[in-house]
This record gives sequence, structure tokens and C-alpha cells, in this order.
Amino acid sequence: MAITCLVAISCKNRDNKDTETGTMYKKEDTFIEGSFGYDMDFLEKWDSNLIILKSENASVAISGKYQAKVFTSSVSGDEGQSMGWINYDAFGKTDPHMNAYGGESRFWLGPEGNAFSLFFKPGAEMTFENWKTPAPIDNDEWDVTEESDTSVTLERTMEIENYAGHLLHIRAQREIKILTAQQMEELLGVQTKGIKSVGYKTRNTITNIGDFEWTKETGAPCIWILDMFPPSEETTIFIPYKEEGAGPVATTDYFGEIPEDRIGYGEGMLVFKADGKSRGKLGIPPNRATPMAGSYDAINNVLTITLFDVDSKGTYLNQEWNLEGNPLMGDAVNAYNDGPLEDGSQMGPFYELESVSPAAFIKPNESLSHDHAVFHLTGKRENLEQIVEEVFGTTIDRITNFL
Repeated sequence: MAITCLVAISCKNRDNKDTETGTMYKKEDTFIEGSFGYDMDFLEKWDSNLIILKSENASVAISGKYQAKVFTSSVSGDEGQSMGWINYDAFGKTDPHMNAYGGESRFWLGPEGNAFSLFFKPGAEMTFENWKTPAPIDNDEWDVTEESDTSVTLERTMEIENYAGHLLHIRAQREIKILTAQQMEELLGVQTKGIKSVGYKTRNTITNIGDFEWTKETGAPCIWILDMFPPSEETTIFIPYKEEGAGPVATTDYFGEIPEDRIGYGEGMLVFKADGKSRGKLGIPPNRATPMAGSYDAINNVLTITLFDVDSKGTYLNQEWNLEGNPLMGDAVNAYNDGPLEDGSQMGPFYELESVSPAAFIKPNESLSHDHAVFHLTGKRENLEQIVEEVFGTTIDRITNFL
């Protein structure tokens, strides 16, 4: 697809941006592409009920019409850099496989593939032609059930048949809350003096509203949270992992093996190049996963941190598009870097940080919840360096020079 690259525009307008504060200045009374204000002007044309949560100068944009997505956020209001990736070209169209509107935090359900897939009809060959994102997490509207200046709760009931032929009746709920600077400091365990930041926490819940228990025989869904961000030439994903543990550190061949010059790991830290130029996905199993991941954009001076639930002994679902692997053995944390397909087309560029809940083996009227928080921090490199050291126990130099 031909779509606008936010990062390229951001770099082109570098004279209009302060990379230490994340501020994109107005030009001729219009917002510069790549700014939060520009994206608000665009999104409000498609969702007149767009929800904006605010805490001091920070803002978070959420849409009920577009599946309870957090579309984007800003550390400094309309003039701030738009932190989420938005696929402008997808609006006003309908795609038979997936309506990829973008958004820096979207709610999905898994598994995508394997014996209990929610994306393939029973008996269908697991090929792209047969792959279809369920409508409730693709293009259906969600209901807003509660709303304030700093939080919103959205809900959707759905019926989805899995690959095993069982019809799952689900009520899904998202509570999204923007965080104050103090709340962010408490969650991260650091001081953010001299830093501009935006952060929000999501509580994602599914309830079995059907008449049978979800088991290892019927299959069960899992909650899947995907964060989509615009890349730059010098964006690097970094994910801490547990060095002790059986099995490999990561699955690195979801879409073919990731080239060696784009990924590396050692001493408890995995590093993955996220420039939007080479398609690749990786996953970390629950026994190796830790409850955090991050990325650093050295051009725009943005540190992104995600915190999420991990159950090291939980049953995580295999999401691969085949029936060969154990359907009850999958990854808890994923990362994706977009890139051109074989025919040269490309949806993005963007990159993703993802977390997954264990399988929801629950009885009727029981629920499973999964928490996932996102933080963006901008400021002087030395201040961001201190945060990286305190939260991740590493340095920006080690992250950026690893590959």
C-alpha cells in the first residue's frame, strides 16, 4: 500500500521540532504532519466522538468506533509528536482480511493460528486467502460504558467460532486510564525530572458469557495487546529476558528467520532493529519473559516503555499458522518490525511491541484480565539514559551499539 510515512515527514520538518521536548510547532496556523494535532484533525473526521484523556500537558486519544483503540498520544498536547502509528490510507475502505487502521494500543484476541485459531474457519487451509480478523476486533464499534477526564471504559459482546468448531460467547472490556507524572514514576520506580512524558494503563478483560467451560479440549481465547509505533532509521527494540530457563530465548522465525545483523541477545537483553525496512517477528516464551519491553528512537529522542502481566507458569497459546506445533505452547511477549512484502508492497512502515495473556480456561461467568501500560518519555539523552539504567539495568549505548 502507498501510505504516508510519519517518520519521514517528522525528519523533513526537523526545523519545526524540538527533539528534547517532543514539540512539533505550527506552521501557517496548521499542524505539521507527525504532530498530535494533525492526527486529531484527521481522526475527528472519522470519529466525531473521539475521546481525549488529559493529564497536565499529556494527551491520549481513544476511539470507541474503532474497536477501543488508543490511536495515539502526546507528551505536550496538540503541538507534541504523535506517538502512535496511524494508517491514514485504511479509513473509508473495507478490507476482507484486516482493516488495519493502526493505533498505538489495540485489543485483539488470539490465537491467530493453530488448532484453536479465531482467524480461520474450521477445516480451512491456513493461508492468507482464508485468514480473516474477527469483526468485533477488526471493524465493529465498541460501547462506551464509563467516561471521565482521565479514564474511559469500553465494552463489546461477541460470538466467535474457533478452528475446532466451538462457538465462543465473549464479553470484552477495556479500561484505559491516563497517568499522572507521579503515577508513572511510581510504576517505573524512577524520577522523571527534566523529562516530558505521557503514560496510560489499560486493564483488558474477557468474560465467558456462554454455557460451557473453555478447556484444553474446546479451546480458549487469550487477550492480545499490540502497540504500533512509527519507526525511524535509528529505532531499536530492547526486551529483557530471564537467562535461566529451558529452551530457546526467543522464537525468531515467525515470518522467516530474522537476519543476524538485525537481532542479537546476551546477558539478559534481546535487541531488535525496528526501522520498518525488514519484515520480521519474534516471541519470548513465558519461562523466559519479564514484564517489560522498550524501544529507543535515537533520531527523535523518544524512549518508549511497556509494562504488562506475565505468568511464568501459565499456558500460552501457539499462534503460528499451522497445525503441527503444540497448540498449548506459545509466546508471552512479541515484537514485530514491518517491511516490504515479496511483491514490494508494504502496509507501514511501523513496529510493534506486544503482550499476550495466558489462555482463558474459565467457566461460564468467569473472567480473565490482562494489564498493559505504555509510557513515552522525551528529553535530554543523559536523562533518558538514567531511566534506562534504573528500569532495565542497561545503557542506551549498549542498546544502540549491540547490532
